[in-house]
Amino acid sequence: MVLLRQLLGDVLRQLRLRQGRTLREVSAAARVSLGYLSEVERGQKEASSELLSSICKALGVPLSHVLRDVADQLALAELQHEPVMAGAPEHERIPADKIPETPEEIAGELRADMVAA
Repeated sequence: MVLLRQLLGDVLRQLRLRQGRTLREVSAAARVSLGYLSEVERGQKEASSELLSSICKALGVPLSHVLRDVADQLALAELQHEPVMAGAPEHERIPADKIPETPEEIAGELRADMVAA
């Protein structure tokens, strides 16, 4: 089972590392302890919405961007764990060769579905 807090921590860590920033820098800017931020990034603690907002502000990234990345990764993880929609009727199942492999492909599929609707 994929845990939301682990995906969220992964996204936050990736953002921080892409910026070349240390845990210490971001924790100081977010006004959260270094240890707690580390636990959030490792998926060991669930951050409150206020704390997430503070971390995102410290990273200079909108919370909506972080949540979108988490949602894309969660959708991908769900598809990889149950690719054929086991409980669905045969005509609703997703063929194994049609399963998106990246968050970007999933986002494209979701946008196409929303436009079609």
